Amino acid sequence: MKVKIVTLGCKVNIYESEYILSCFKDKGYEITNAKADIYIVNTCSVTNTSDSKSRKIINRLIRENPGSVVVVVMGCMIEANHDFNLPGISILIGNKDKARVVELVEEYLSNKKQIVKVYKDFDKEFEDMFITNMASHTRAFVKIQDGCENFCSYCIIPYTRGRQRSKKEALVLDEITNLVENGYKEVVLTGIHTGHYGSDLKTSFPELLKKIVLIPNLKRLRISSIEITELNEEFLKVFQTNPIIVSHLHVPLQSGSDIVLQAMNRKYLTDYFLKKVETLRQIRPDISITTDIIVGFPGETEELFKETLEFVKKIKFTKVHVFPYSRRKGTKADLMENQVPENIKKERVKILIDLSNQLEQEYLDSYLGKTVEVLIEESQDFSTGHTGNYLKVIIDKHLASNNFYKVKILEREGLTLKGQLEDNEGN
Repeated sequence: MKVKIVTLGCKVNIYESEYILSCFKDKGYEITNAKADIYIVNTCSVTNTSDSKSRKIINRLIRENPGSVVVVVMGCMIEANHDFNLPGISILIGNKDKARVVELVEEYLSNKKQIVKVYKDFDKEFEDMFITNMASHTRAFVKIQDGCENFCSYCIIPYTRGRQRSKKEALVLDEITNLVENGYKEVVLTGIHTGHYGSDLKTSFPELLKKIVLIPNLKRLRISSIEITELNEEFLKVFQTNPIIVSHLHVPLQSGSDIVLQAMNRKYLTDYFLKKVETLRQIRPDISITTDIIVGFPGETEELFKETLEFVKKIKFTKVHVFPYSRRKGTKADLMENQVPENIKKERVKILIDLSNQLEQEYLDSYLGKTVEVLIEESQDFSTGHTGNYLKVIIDKHLASNNFYKVKILEREGLTLKGQLEDNEGN
């Protein structure tokens, strides 16, 4: 039987979907991107738009595949909408039991009765998953943590992902070691609140990093996202002394206004954020710092939005991922007064994206004429890859994928750099 999975949302979902596909493959199922017998949708619910997109995909999939044998819907959208159900859905689960999807599908195939498993207490333990390969990926993701207890006033994720819980250190190290032995040279650590790893295991994220960097033949270690409050002295010391950890950190800001940050229930103010960034740049002058910002949060006036613009200019982020504030039922921000009209949100999104593009181009231009190391990810008539600080580079030559090459940057085209091979030594 053929299996197809549709994955929405974050890198954690991507990792979980890869694990699920590997389980099906191990049981003899065929994985496909075309028509299938078994369809799985791993949903996202980070915004109302994410919910809507998930619903549309599920509806279309059921409508266009009336002959499918099994339709599985799982993930955050189900945790946020326990009453969601549609004719044609075979299995409904939240964020617990994802590791059991093959077992649940085979149970459904044996009795043809709909399975619904949504729990009130779904977050007592970390649900272990272990992958040895990631199809179509040069870099491998490893999920080390789940859940979040920050309770930002705009965010539904603590309710859909539950409490903080961590993967056991030995399993993390074994998984990464296996991936490296299988040829992966870059590993991305991911989680819902990655930097909070270990608080439930009487350890810490920096302690884990100290052990990961010792794994033989691991060339690059990337952190999917980390909060500014987790860039403590212990982390900074590990970051300073281990160049295997790449010079790119994604650090969510969410707003450049202290008034808005407090209303969001973020755990820092702009001065704290700025000083941490200055410390990072003292350690790694070439570091790329990317971020997330929400515009149009309730009470964000034009003046407060301008504070965000000025702060973004001061920090000089490499890239800003911009999101219009989306109301989420069940969050504190949904009940706040002074909701910002959609047309104003749209205008602010455009302004901030334009600024982000300008800053990104300036950062890219600083690499013109420099030599960088690129890990090749795709190669046909030309090759594409990324540097450690996540600059996309194109080389007009066929090169071996999953190999490193030294490349001299010649020009920038849009938000991509173009370069020429400086030597013939891949590794």
